[in-house]
Amino acid sequence: MKKTGLLNSALSRLVATLGHGDMVLIADAGMPAPHGSRVEIIDLALTPGVPDFATTVRVLLSEMQVESHVVANETLARNDGWLGSEWVDRMGSRQVVTHEALKQMSHHARAVVRTGECTPYANLILVAGVTF
Repeated sequence: MKKTGLLNSALSRLVATLGHGDMVLIADAGMPAPHGSRVEIIDLALTPGVPDFATTVRVLLSEMQVESHVVANETLARNDGWLGSEWVDRMGSRQVVTHEALKQMSHHARAVVRTGECTPYANLILVAGVTF
């Protein structure tokens, strides 16, 4: 058994297999998952709010090398606290798109990580970087 870090086996495996430019969507509980595609769905949602969006992103950032991130205009308009948190700097450059465009981009992601977050538009794509 792992002693520290990311304990979820599906997320740990995902991070270990990411390549440069691969996308991972961290999604709220209501974000539609791509149907009929190769995108892996890792469903962490247990109950409303568990796990929450910010904790899920923070844990992934502790294990994943991130080059950039994609966020929707609608998410920025909400001005949720996590966007100004200390870990935003670890997500590299930002691309801003519409919520509809973010949903379309999810069809090209390596995985969708569904959280228990019930805040509207709490969705974010992390784009994998390299450590060298």
